[in-house]
Amino acid sequence: MSAPNKSYDPVEVEALKPEEVERMRDEAIAAIAAAGDLDALREVKTAHTGDRSPLALANREIGALPPQAKAEAGKRVGQARGAVNQALKKRQEELEAERDARVLVEEAVDVTLPYDRRPAGARHPMTTFADRIADVFVALGYQVVEGPEVEAEWFNFDALNFPPDHPAREMQDTFFVRRDGQAKDEESGVVLRTHTSPSQIRSMIDREPPVYVICPGRVYRTDELDATHTPVFTQVELLAVDEGLTMADLKGTLDHMVQALFGEGMTTRLRPNFFPFTEPSAEMDMVCYVCRGESVGNPDRPCRTCSSEGWIELGGCGMVNPRVLRACGVDTDKYSGFAFGFGIERMLMFRHNIEDMRDIVEGDVRFTLPFGMEI
Repeated sequence: MSAPNKSYDPVEVEALKPEEVERMRDEAIAAIAAAGDLDALREVKTAHTGDRSPLALANREIGALPPQAKAEAGKRVGQARGAVNQALKKRQEELEAERDARVLVEEAVDVTLPYDRRPAGARHPMTTFADRIADVFVALGYQVVEGPEVEAEWFNFDALNFPPDHPAREMQDTFFVRRDGQAKDEESGVVLRTHTSPSQIRSMIDREPPVYVICPGRVYRTDELDATHTPVFTQVELLAVDEGLTMADLKGTLDHMVQALFGEGMTTRLRPNFFPFTEPSAEMDMVCYVCRGESVGNPDRPCRTCSSEGWIELGGCGMVNPRVLRACGVDTDKYSGFAFGFGIERMLMFRHNIEDMRDIVEGDVRFTLPFGMEI
């Protein structure tokens, strides 16, 4: 930039001539008007209002003018730049309005169109019910544990006090996994677990008492698929090992479970039975959640759910056999425990009056959808 020169004639400064300033102004306004979108307008803005634009360069020449000429030249250039900025602002508003109107048309949503062309999904009731059972016991301080479905025979039978000649250890009841070089399947020592009790054994081995765990999972037995049986089903078992546990603690836990799952007023009863892994053992029944026992001896009010017996069998339970505790390294002089287990499919059938277990396992979406996301 040159220094002020009082003898310099401003008329000879080409960029500051009135007609030249008007030309630069008109070119800028015409370019702004021709901008077809906001991107093009940004390029025009840089070209005609930026530091290297013609009017900006002309404004720099004002400093070289004599004092008496600066005011007029500055006013002339300032008015031109103001007109350009005003045209730029107006054109930007116009283009933004056009863009917003176009977006409203191009991205409009027709709210009258059908919304359900893609059906809503639903969780399988088995999954939801298993989670609900787990929540009941997690709230009591139990831990949810899992174990392998292909299990060593020791965990599945021996540690649970099954004698070598027990019928459950035969191929007609259990799936054996053959190893390479084995002549017979039952010689492999590996089975598809027939219950989730091996997870209880692993829990007692891995943890120091007290132990409070719940073990849900798939189990396998050589049953034919029919209305009440399936070779693959879901079981949940509970184990508690602590000082001073008795059958009273077991009964209270069972009552709490059925009330949490089936409603207030539900109770359980225990009928003597035998299981190798519990002593004493019992079959666990709950009062019929439909008739609440009022159908017993009442021919005027029969109940299909419990066959008018007033009770529904759920599964087996009892105090953990001391032999099982000792097999897991638990001091039986100090600790005792209780356990129970039942099939979740059976509980689900009771809860929702499902008559055929095949409906649960065949994967027909028409069965799952009525349950939605919660049951």
